[in-house]
Parts: sequence; C-alpha cells; structure tokens
Amino acid sequence: MNKGSLGSKLKLSLPPPDEDSIKKFLTQSGTFMDGDLLVNREGVRIVSHREVEVPAPIQAADNQMILADLYVVKVIGKGNGGVVQLVQHKWTGQFFALKVIQMNIQESIRKQIAQELKINQSSQCPYIVVCYQSFYDNGCISIILEYMDGGSLADLLKKVRSIPEPYISAMCKQVLRGLLYLHHEKHIIHRDFKPSNLLINHRGEIKITDFGVSAIKANTSEQANTFVGTYNYMSPERIQGNSYSYKSDIWSLGLVLLECATGKFPYTPPDQSEGWENFFELMSAVVDFPPPSAPSDQFSPEFCSFISACVQKDPKKRLSAHDLLVHPFISMYDDLNIDLSSYFAEAGSPLATF
Repeated sequence: MNKGSLGSKLKLSLPPPDEDSIKKFLTQSGTFMDGDLLVNREGVRIVSHREVEVPAPIQAADNQMILADLYVVKVIGKGNGGVVQLVQHKWTGQFFALKVIQMNIQESIRKQIAQELKINQSSQCPYIVVCYQSFYDNGCISIILEYMDGGSLADLLKKVRSIPEPYISAMCKQVLRGLLYLHHEKHIIHRDFKPSNLLINHRGEIKITDFGVSAIKANTSEQANTFVGTYNYMSPERIQGNSYSYKSDIWSLGLVLLECATGKFPYTPPDQSEGWENFFELMSAVVDFPPPSAPSDQFSPEFCSFISACVQKDPKKRLSAHDLLVHPFISMYDDLNIDLSSYFAEAGSPLATF
C-alpha cells in the first residue's frame, strides 16, 4: 500500500467536525458563529447547513463601510454587555450609532446578540432602525446603526413628561406600521417593547430598535413560551408563563402610549410615594388588577377606546397592529397636519447636540 492510499483511508476514517469544534476554531480565527450566522471583520452573512461544515470566508464589498473609516465622537448609551457610540464616517461626514458588544459574556446574551444580528440582516422597513453592517473583530461584535439624533422616547419623556394626544396619534401611526412589518411580514415578536427601544430623529420619525430578545415565529399562528424582556411592559400571559404571540407586543404598546399621555407608568404602587418593592409585586398587579385605562375626563373617547383595545387581559380580545391602524384614534388628527419634526426639535433632546 502506498502512502497516497494510506493517507486517503486515514482521512476518510476521521469523523466530521462537530458544530462546537467549528465554533471554537472560527472564534479563535476571528469569526463569530451561531447556528447559520457567521460574522467576521469583513461583515455578516447567513450560511446554509452545508456551508457550516466548511464555511467560505466573507468578502467585503467595494462600497461597504469598514470600522477603520469611523471615528468615535462620544458614548451615547450603555447596556446589555456593551456601549453605543456616536461615530462619524471619515470620508462622507455622515453620523452613525456604533453598538459595540464584548463577546466574553454569558451564553444567553451571546444568543440574544446573534438573534439581533439575524433580524438586522433581514429587516428593511422605514419604521425600523436601519442596520448598515456588522463585524466581529478582537472579541467584539460591532453593529453600525442609523443614528437617531433625537434619542429615545424615554429621553423625550424625561424632558416633556407627557405628550399631547395629537402627537401621540401621529407617533403611534408610525410605530404601528413598524409592528405590522415585524408581526405580519417578518413573523417577529419584539418582546421588549418599551420607550427606550423607540428612537426619534429631527425629521419627525420614530422607529423601533433593539431586537436582542425578539422571537422569530415560523408562521403567524405559532406561539412562544420563553420568559425574556423587560418586566414592566410585559403582558399578563407572559408573566403567567403561558404561550403568547404578537398580541403581547400590543399590550406593551398600550402601556407605552398611556405613559406618554399621563406622564407616569400605568401601574403605580398603592403607596405612590415609593416604588414597587420588587418586580414580583408589579407582576402580581398586572395579573390580578384590572387593566389600566385612560381617564375619560382627560382624554378623547377615541384615545380611551384605543388604549382599551391594546390592554385587554385576554390576548384574543386585543386588536392586532393591522386593526389598530384603522382605529379612529389614528386618523382623528390628520386634518391638523401634525409636525413631529418641530415637536421633537423643541423638546431639545440632549443627544441631538454635540
């Protein structure tokens, strides 16, 4: 037997590499892998199951941004294992938000980051914050995002406390179109819908962001069971550990809009001088108490009806994003030609200044 045939037989007898071995090799060689997701310093892509065994390198496109072409202006946010920086492109002068996440974090957070990258990679909607490119280099995931210079809805509420009903209507129309896209076109449940995940800009746009804990459903009727996301805005069925679907985001939308209108979170503890002692008390209130409502002596019947349609404790009784878009509240102020651009500018978000 010659060396060639012996080598061939030995090679054939070796077992195929398992996914954990591939992951370890790729991570050490400068590529982050999670399932069918591959990210390296050249960018991100989704691969087929066949490619996972021997993944081809990602090649950067000629017109693709690279991290070396961005310089940091300042840090504009922190959380979830990383920071968000305001960066400027050296050649065009355009501003972006750069989300940098250290990947020496627990596995559950790594999974969330991978989930976010997959959704960013496939989402194209004017009501979703744009993701331009993602990279993995030196143990960090870097995500180049559209810079929303007005900050978040949470930042806006800190400045103005409450938002007049006509502006809420105009904002809600945009948000519902974003939810309609996520729910009915992408089959995605956001699962962490809250004021800090709604970003605004000087053009009067409000967009949905942060898909780290989102769930992708195979079809519109599939239910989810996992318990993730921010507790404050979580729907009763999720708190109780029941299966849930897109209507759980609608509950969160109702709480967010009610907070915008009244200037306070809808669930307040019995002693309002102090907050909830722990989140178990808050969750018990969501499950056991009647749902919150908009005071009828302060708001229009249309707004009160809209909130009620969102915060039905039985998810089957909640309206979908599609149905809410034709609710009278959404169109009742159209004749006023609401200018969200001026409103956001007058609020003077601190993030909009350099």
